[in-house]
Amino acid sequence: MNRIFLNIFKFLFSSIPLILVQLMGIFIGYIFHIINKKSRFLLVENLTYSKIYKNKIDLNRAINKNIGETGKTIMESFAIWSSQEKRILNWVNDVKGFSEIDKAHSKKKGIIFLTPHLGCYEITSIYYGSKYPLTILYRPPRQKWLEKLIKDGRQKGFNVLAPTNKTGIKRILKALKKGEAVGILPDQAANKGEGEWAEFFGRPAYTMVLVSKLVKKTGATVIMAFGERLSIGEGFNINFKTLPSKKLSSPRELNKVLENEIKHAPTQYLWNYDKHKGYETQKK
Repeated sequence: MNRIFLNIFKFLFSSIPLILVQLMGIFIGYIFHIINKKSRFLLVENLTYSKIYKNKIDLNRAINKNIGETGKTIMESFAIWSSQEKRILNWVNDVKGFSEIDKAHSKKKGIIFLTPHLGCYEITSIYYGSKYPLTILYRPPRQKWLEKLIKDGRQKGFNVLAPTNKTGIKRILKALKKGEAVGILPDQAANKGEGEWAEFFGRPAYTMVLVSKLVKKTGATVIMAFGERLSIGEGFNINFKTLPSKKLSSPRELNKVLENEIKHAPTQYLWNYDKHKGYETQKK
């Protein structure tokens, strides 16, 4: 039964035009915001504490905009996981900074792609993985039915997944030693014992130490990847930007870099993600 449901689900999302996917996303975003109190609370609290918006009118506009953008993120992810690579690549409007990747390849020390929960983060790995090998650090979802969809959906082209455990870290290191690229969601809350408390938009967040350790150990080039969402139905611009390794020497420095990137398009960030969870418990 689950397999039948999954096949129907994938067929539907592989057929719906992007403009309809995004319109559905806006609708779903508002429904989710209304019925999910925790998500609503996190969005409002996190965006308010960020202090990106200096007055209440701008803040409320940003909150309202982010509700729809969050819904788009969800629906776009389903469509990407369900679709063939060729269809997804047709959604890419422009690519900026690809010369940074060529420079990194010439050094032959590997590339660490940092892709925060900003814009359409799923499309950046599909684009790069259509050209070169990419090992993506992956944390299985809590909903079991989603696992096969996500794993199959992300492993397109030359993409492979590595779990967020010791085995996965070994795969990441092996790929970097071969001069290949790895992909990490750097704003994801670290597993217990694998992070440090570091300020993120004015509040402590349990931030992974993996990025700074990999940079020191391998000398890999670090590139920020951002799938910028354009107007409804117009696709995405993919932006690549090399980051100086000295700005990634610690979790605190990493968070500063992430803050600067998020400020370019704050309404496209996943503010209802609980990056600050556990701090109050930890203090006790």
